[in-house]
Amino acid sequence: MPPEDAYTAAPFLPSRGSLTALREAAAACRGCPLHRAATQTVFGTGKATARVMLVGEQPGDQEDRQGTPFVGPAGNLLDRALADADIDLAEAYLTNAVKHFKFTRSEPRKRRIHKAPTLREMTACAPWLAAELAAVEPELLVVLGATAGKALLGNSFRVTRVRGTLLEEEIHGRPQRLVPTVHPSAVLRSDDRDAAYRGLVSDLEVAARALE
Repeated sequence: MPPEDAYTAAPFLPSRGSLTALREAAAACRGCPLHRAATQTVFGTGKATARVMLVGEQPGDQEDRQGTPFVGPAGNLLDRALADADIDLAEAYLTNAVKHFKFTRSEPRKRRIHKAPTLREMTACAPWLAAELAAVEPELLVVLGATAGKALLGNSFRVTRVRGTLLEEEIHGRPQRLVPTVHPSAVLRSDDRDAAYRGLVSDLEVAARALE
């Protein structure tokens, strides 16, 4: 058996790299301690032929319960923003940099509060994201938020510096076009939600033009 909690998912990856094989193998991942408290692994969803891959931070409470990324409030907002930016959700693959929900509670049975993953946890989970990229080979990456950006581009990444711009970087050994923007949950937390939403849509429109 692969070592548990060794802070690397690499031993849990299957020999075959199809999305179906990856998803089945990820369900048994024990590569870092986050699996202990989470309900389940939340792997990416979408077609292997998707033109655009959207990468968020980690599953939230609803995603952890349902086993699918971006099904909570932030996911609903993202669906609306993609539609407003004329990006076809059917042509998108949705995933997260970290596949297990990390949370804290103030008291037992209280609401589970999102807690940002550490760099070590993101690094442990990186083999899954690299395998998804290799399987899908998207034309474009949309990086949702600072944590996803750091997971893909390193700890110096700052979303506020580069959001809404089309970049070309080497990601997990392959050249990749990408557009960074904020995570939709940041829009929900904003004091001016309408302005924050317009900013997200504007960034996604840059991605839409890159796909034309």
